[in-house]
Amino acid sequence: MSLLLSGLNFSSFDIKNRVVMPPMDMYEIEVVDGQINQFHLTHYGARALGGVGLIIVQATAINENAKIADNDIGLWSDMQIKGHKELVNLCHYFGSKIAIQLNHSGRKNSCINAIGKAPSNITFSEKFSKIYVLSKEEIIQIEEEFVKSAKRAKEAGYDAIELHSAHGYLLSSFLSPLSNKREDEYGGSFENRIRLLCDIVKRIKKEVGIALFVRISATEWQEDGWNLEDSKKLALILEELGIDMLDVSAGGNINKPSLMPHIAPLYQAPYAKALKEILNIPVACVGLINSASEGEALLLGEVCDLVCYGRKLLQNPNFANEAAVVLNEREKIMPNYSRAYL
Repeated sequence: MSLLLSGLNFSSFDIKNRVVMPPMDMYEIEVVDGQINQFHLTHYGARALGGVGLIIVQATAINENAKIADNDIGLWSDMQIKGHKELVNLCHYFGSKIAIQLNHSGRKNSCINAIGKAPSNITFSEKFSKIYVLSKEEIIQIEEEFVKSAKRAKEAGYDAIELHSAHGYLLSSFLSPLSNKREDEYGGSFENRIRLLCDIVKRIKKEVGIALFVRISATEWQEDGWNLEDSKKLALILEELGIDMLDVSAGGNINKPSLMPHIAPLYQAPYAKALKEILNIPVACVGLINSASEGEALLLGEVCDLVCYGRKLLQNPNFANEAAVVLNEREKIMPNYSRAYL
């Protein structure tokens, strides 16, 4: 039996295999008032029908001004719950577990006439030239908005929530000493820079009672910036606070970083492995993973516990079925599609 297609029990639920659809935004699709529409039902439903074990819905804004792009979906209003509930029920019907990534775009808000919210007056690039530095009171309000959105996600029936603390969006920008130059309790020391993320984690665990994942950038590939050793310290703290899974990515906080590695398949796997070695909770690996054999090798090598297939699942919603053929476990092909693989 392969590891990739074996089940995993963690937190409060089981997943039928280790194939994960990671959060990937779909900016081109017209969205009205942040609502789930027919595209999202078809897009995610097709991957559930195709046999994916865990689907993590794209970055979802916690307030109307927290979107990455104008066509982002959201969970800032009770009016949006109905659409999310329909999406959850659809994916559950086809046997997939489903989580949702909650996000604030921070200084990488590309909406028309947007002003990016940030810990400090440091832009990401010329494209995001307008910055508003958050006050302490506004930071606390954003913490509250994350918690309220998490409560809506639970009401919609999601199996888990993922906090997006990677790729230079708001929570990520607080972590880095290069983008966070604050002199209050949210800046300066390592403990202060991780405060906002940790406070949100504490409140969701206490007030919402739902499985909680966190996505981080293990390094930002820049001298004197956030690095793998920082991520190790943070990961242990997050585990102690009760998160259920760590989703490991990299980069995104610095435009054109000087230490960026060559981009090739599995290029982020070493970060996941380094974090898995010190954690007891599951770790998810991302980064140009393209085949069933690559995923199986990552699991056999104890690099990770869950394998995220982003571009591959955009190319092929039925990737999990094809993995069953490659790994000689045809009995795990979704029954209605089995004759396609005779």
